[in-house]
Amino acid sequence: MSDHHDHEHDHGEFGMYEHDPLHKHPAQPDLEDTPLTHHQIMQMAVADLLVEKGVIEADELREQIEFMDTITPARGAGLVARAWVDPGFKDRLVADSKKAGAELGMDIGPTPILVMENTPKVHNLIVCTLCSCYPRFLLGFPPDWYKSRDYRSRAISEPRKVLAEFGTELADSVEVLVHDSTADMRYMVLPMRPNGSEGLSEAALAELVTRDTMVGVTMPKT
Repeated sequence: MSDHHDHEHDHGEFGMYEHDPLHKHPAQPDLEDTPLTHHQIMQMAVADLLVEKGVIEADELREQIEFMDTITPARGAGLVARAWVDPGFKDRLVADSKKAGAELGMDIGPTPILVMENTPKVHNLIVCTLCSCYPRFLLGFPPDWYKSRDYRSRAISEPRKVLAEFGTELADSVEVLVHDSTADMRYMVLPMRPNGSEGLSEAALAELVTRDTMVGVTMPKT
């Protein structure tokens, strides 16, 4: 089990905020019951400062926020499907995901994303033990279970039990590697191509790839 714990989290990619600092809505009673976290306040303050200093235009920041809201796991699935049909691309994806993404006209963001390949002997699982660092430029926003304390602790201490709860039963001979994401490094799983998918097109293959398979809690099925 690989275990990386060099965390100095920024709790999000640049340009992505749960609260748009440039569009100040009237106070809403339901939101007032939940105070902003330290990191949310810092994000809003930095965004306001960048606009004030002319480092970025307000419209540019809004466009970035809107772009992040549109990202779905389909972006990551496209990379996986191409890797399944093109061994050369798969090697390039594992070696440098940013360059490989650019081949498909895809910007995967400023934070490096390591792509970990599943094999018949190795199964990879992604977690962020301290918060919810996640390859958002490829998979969109993380699911609630990924951010839960239960998953963040148990994925490290008992990964096989966690996988079993997602319906993923692995033989004892398969090694489970758990990768702990940080603010400076994110991970995505390259799942194995499922049996019975040999005649499918690249587009059809991409439909087999889900968010959970790229986190590593499940495996693709035809």
